[in-house]
Amino acid sequence: MKSIPTTALLSLLAVGSLAATTLQPDAEAQKKLTPDSVLEDLMAGNERYVEGKLSDPNVLPRVKKAVEGQFPKAYILSCVDSRVPVEQVFDQGIGDIFVGRVAGNVEGVDQLGSMEFASKVAGVKLVMVLGHEACGAVKGACDHVKMGNLTELLDEITPAVESVEGHEDRSSKNKEFVDEVIEANVRKTIADLRERSEVLAELEKDGAIKIVGGVYSLHDGKVTLLD
Repeated sequence: MKSIPTTALLSLLAVGSLAATTLQPDAEAQKKLTPDSVLEDLMAGNERYVEGKLSDPNVLPRVKKAVEGQFPKAYILSCVDSRVPVEQVFDQGIGDIFVGRVAGNVEGVDQLGSMEFASKVAGVKLVMVLGHEACGAVKGACDHVKMGNLTELLDEITPAVESVEGHEDRSSKNKEFVDEVIEANVRKTIADLRERSEVLAELEKDGAIKIVGGVYSLHDGKVTLLD
């Protein structure tokens, strides 16, 4: 039997190790995660995304492993905007995160129930509300748009619009005003999650999860966490 040179063997081992680390978490790996470690992982992934150095998605091995169950790290509530590809933004793959999407990243009972399942049953450690620059739903709320069912959805953003002060031009034409409303809307959604869901509030109180907010830049892809 032909022997494998040491350098070649080390290379093979390194490749195998890399492949293993790019698989989604299993039950054992999920148990070792903490809210802080998951947040660090997501933000490190965002740095790779901004630099254009995304990890190998390892699609086929992940698809095969997915039949064994799911043990994701986080739940991210994002806007439906097609310019914000959430999994890619944080360099995550199949089985890594839950993603809930709705215009204006607002919470309804469907999102609340989904987050409660993800946190209490499926074991995620982090819930993130992700707003984004130039959000059309926020702009619509600023301009008091009325259109079918969209009217009721935009009404949920209105309190964030009203909370922002110090602007004469309170329309979508005022970028600074819109930017402030986007942040206010993320903060409002976070507050609503804690107020409307006893399950999430209790899990956060116990340190089992962390609820955070961030805003995605369309210009460079960077996610900025809100204090």
